[in-house]
Amino acid sequence: MQRSTQWKAGLAAAAIALTSASPSAIARTTTLPAIFPAPAAISLSDGAITLGRSALLIAAPGTEPATVALVRSILADAGVTEIVSASRLPATFDRPTIVIGPDTAAIIRDALARSKAGTDDQAEGYSLAALASGDGGLITLAGHDADGLFHAAQTLRQLVEQPQIPALVIRDHPAMPIRGTIEGFYGKPWSMTDRTKHLDFLGRMKANTYVYSPKDDPFARDKWREAYPAETLNALGTLAARAKANHVNFVYAISPGPSICFSNPADEQALLRKFAALRGIGVHSFYVALDDIEYQKWNCDADKAAFGPSGAEAAGVAQSKLLNAVQADLLKQDPASRPLIMVPTEYYDAKESPYKAALRAHLDPRIVVQWTGTDVVPPAISIPDAKAATKAFGRKTLLWDNYPVNDYASSAGRLLLAPYAKREAGLSSELTGILSNPMNQEAPSRVAVTGVLAFGWNDKGYDADRTWHYAARDLAGGDARAAAALLELFDTQHLAPTFGSQPWQEQAPKLKALLDHVREALANGDEAERRAALAELHAKADALADAPDTIRAGVADPAFAEQAAPWLDAMQLWGRALQQSAAGLDAADRGNPAASRYFADAKRIAAQAAAVQSIPGAVRFDGPIKIADGVLDRFIVDAPSLIAVTAKP
Repeated sequence: MQRSTQWKAGLAAAAIALTSASPSAIARTTTLPAIFPAPAAISLSDGAITLGRSALLIAAPGTEPATVALVRSILADAGVTEIVSASRLPATFDRPTIVIGPDTAAIIRDALARSKAGTDDQAEGYSLAALASGDGGLITLAGHDADGLFHAAQTLRQLVEQPQIPALVIRDHPAMPIRGTIEGFYGKPWSMTDRTKHLDFLGRMKANTYVYSPKDDPFARDKWREAYPAETLNALGTLAARAKANHVNFVYAISPGPSICFSNPADEQALLRKFAALRGIGVHSFYVALDDIEYQKWNCDADKAAFGPSGAEAAGVAQSKLLNAVQADLLKQDPASRPLIMVPTEYYDAKESPYKAALRAHLDPRIVVQWTGTDVVPPAISIPDAKAATKAFGRKTLLWDNYPVNDYASSAGRLLLAPYAKREAGLSSELTGILSNPMNQEAPSRVAVTGVLAFGWNDKGYDADRTWHYAARDLAGGDARAAAALLELFDTQHLAPTFGSQPWQEQAPKLKALLDHVREALANGDEAERRAALAELHAKADALADAPDTIRAGVADPAFAEQAAPWLDAMQLWGRALQQSAAGLDAADRGNPAASRYFADAKRIAAQAAAVQSIPGAVRFDGPIKIADGVLDRFIVDAPSLIAVTAKP
């Protein structure tokens, strides 16, 4: 008892000391910033740096001019109006001093030493140190390579979003060598504008790979032997340049499987000519996709003569021969070229088979093999799953994760906006990387892709929900109301189907929990509990009904609202239907016969909501839009039966 009293007295004294402390003393308190992707290591020191209107910028020899320009733009966006260039560290810091450059530069080493920070010697690694000193401070961005320095600038972008930069040291590098997206879905491909925005997004998220592989590009699949029209080729060259500016590797993928004759030298040369044309516009990484094809029969008689009767094993041998020749040509053209990537015909499990055995025995070990997990859309991926794939293919695989892609029948009518989850921490030990296959809708895809990229950067430090919330804030451009509205939408699009009977993400968990609470409160019969639950229901209904307009007005990129337009329209109607259901329950609870009219209105509006259709041609499977289906619609149907309407005298 005495110890408890002393503890409480100590708390009271501390509270008095805090409230009587000077504002400047309180201002020195610093907190750990939230950085996404989560850094490999971050530690706080004393003090903080306020940028103010003027800053000193020192670029060490060997720093890419584009990265210097990027840092300048980040500072300008943060309100710095005067950026003075210098070549040496000042004796004292009368304003914030930012030093950027490779970690081999003497001035960078000096700046890190002053901050008691070291370098990160991993590929794409960087160190970022902030030292509070005098009226300014020292911020050092040290890249182990050019990519690492670019990533350091992206971390600085997040740090300057707050009023003060806390004194800290970050040492950071990616867990997986390959991280990004593969535009590999069926249906309407992204526009060049979509792709440009997506490449900028990948750069901000420290991704390093974008694979161009739209299934509906005829010159990459059905007409793969034919040259691209000059206009299209020029557009792809512009994209490749934009990718390079974002330190993203632009990978061109071709899908010759439906018609190729593996033993025909002319087809091999056609493939190499295609790659040579792409190389001429600045593309230096290539990919051969052999997924979704028939491999139990040959496309030509010559293959039967060369490889024997058709079958899985023969297909593996034939594919290996072609891919090995392509890999050899890539090295001939450029000895420093990145390895060829391929996706096999058996891409969705790790079971031993004659086909996989043939690849394991014959495929050049430098070639990267993609794998989608234990199924086409797996509900989870574990370390043992990845180890099995390593054994089956004879190398660590590159995970093609079919999330949030929505080009299959069970995803019709849905945006897939749940957090990226159920991928085991530690997968980086068994994978060469991870690529997300996104939706036909580029801007909404960023919600889940943010999680994929954060997981690929630091799978052991990844937090699915916190990254999900960050994705909402990022789309909202920092607008708190818009971010909250986006999270309301995300919850109604939480269900993630698989190719099996059970989804790997449940539907609308937050909304379901509230509606279940309302049902339980009504069933328990306690009046105070009923009234409180109905008040919560009214608030949730208002939030759902208001969210679409808040999103339309608040998202940083209007493309999100455009591409999600039918979902926003349907969500608003469902929100209004729930408002009427809430009003009906409230009236019924008070014995007001008007309840039946409210319930009838709810039914009518719900029917309108259920009739909203997807944008024609925007997705592979058109149809009605689904909003928290199985949760919201069921509650609205059940609401009239939850309270008997009895007129009170």
